[in-house]
Amino acid sequence: MVTALLRDSRALGALAVPLILTQLAQVALTTTDTVMMGLLGTTELAAGGLAVVVFNQIRTMGVGLGTAVGNQIAAAAARAERADGTASAEEGGHAEVRALVRASLAVATLAGLVGAVLMVLIGQALVLLGQDTSVVGLTQRMLHALAPGLLPCLWFQAIRQFTVGMRRPQALLRITLASVAVNAALNWPLVHGSFGLPRLGLTGVGIATSLVHLLSCIALYLAAKRDGELAPLLALDVHRADTPTVRRLLGLGIPVAATYGSEAGFFSVTALLAGSFGPAALAAHTAVNQLVYIVFQVAIGLSHAASLNVSRELALGNHDGARRIRNTALACAGVVMTVVGAVYLTLPRLVLAPFLDTGSERALGIATHLLVITAFLQFFDCAQNIGVGLLRGLDDTRSGFRITLIGYWAVGLPAAWLFAYTLELETAGIWLGLLTGLAATAVLLLRRYATALATAAPREPKREPAAGTA
Repeated sequence: MVTALLRDSRALGALAVPLILTQLAQVALTTTDTVMMGLLGTTELAAGGLAVVVFNQIRTMGVGLGTAVGNQIAAAAARAERADGTASAEEGGHAEVRALVRASLAVATLAGLVGAVLMVLIGQALVLLGQDTSVVGLTQRMLHALAPGLLPCLWFQAIRQFTVGMRRPQALLRITLASVAVNAALNWPLVHGSFGLPRLGLTGVGIATSLVHLLSCIALYLAAKRDGELAPLLALDVHRADTPTVRRLLGLGIPVAATYGSEAGFFSVTALLAGSFGPAALAAHTAVNQLVYIVFQVAIGLSHAASLNVSRELALGNHDGARRIRNTALACAGVVMTVVGAVYLTLPRLVLAPFLDTGSERALGIATHLLVITAFLQFFDCAQNIGVGLLRGLDDTRSGFRITLIGYWAVGLPAAWLFAYTLELETAGIWLGLLTGLAATAVLLLRRYATALATAAPREPKREPAAGTA
């Protein structure tokens, strides 16, 4: 059994490790921003953290709309492997992939435009949500700077799903690493006014981020066009996206977006709750939330890899392989979370140092207590994200949404309110509520996967429109 687990871990890791490294490199962008905001002061960190929460809420839902395309492409590639290798079968697979790429870019364009408008409107409404007035003005200005970057960010994610679905994610890591360096190079002069540039403060952080999203999108597109296998399938003529494929992607993607939005919204609401206890509590919440976000990238990489492998195994008719993927992904996640939790518990000030001003003892004290809760919370956070990915591999995206509604909102949010306000645990109570909601969600998702897999039927090829419309 141990031998099988190690073999399956290596197979999962072949796809998961590049994705995890890419996710970690990508989160370095927001980590750099958070460090820069912390250097500006506690109020700036609180305001910037609130802006990033809003941006991440909308970005995450936009990404969710196109996430299922990776599974569809992975399944199409696996079906082509099972086919007899005739030219007509190969061209049929290429036509399906091109249709999926067009549709995903069309969906990303719409989501980016609508999301940018929503970001600005939410910024205007923050003053009505009980936030400190000294924080709201700064948050609004940063949201205005971040909004233009949403569209290229979602284009990047659409092309990313295409490359990952084709099992060729190598360029992602190189590009994302380069974007970290570019972001750091842009942040300092835009924030502090170096090299003849105006001193923009917190707004400069948002402008740098938007520029990096644009440059990353261009770089990934050019890398895909240089790949002999990917280039013929990367269709940018979005106006030719056919309605059936768009409808299929939206049918799968809307529940994923709602699931991602449900989780991001859960964390967004808790940020608003933390803000009600003052700037120090919100700064502490922002710092710890950033640490959780960093570690969460391991869960995202494992979730995507497990999801794609489940789609592939079912397309090949291998149900036992799909069942083992769950156990392998959870075992790998458990090892990583144990190591990280030990660091949180033994070296709390060291891990918080990059995010909090050492002069803010109140914020540092709150954050130190939150890390104790986080050491346990992250096990459930990782497990529930893997559960969502596993269900997506079964093309069951609706169950994930329904379950997250129950776990986050019917269990987690009332628990957070109870602990924070009724039991007067304040910010620590909010994080105990987060832990409770994530634990409930993880259990329900993994139970649903076991049930759904037992009744899953073998995958049949999707019927696409005629070649002239694809």
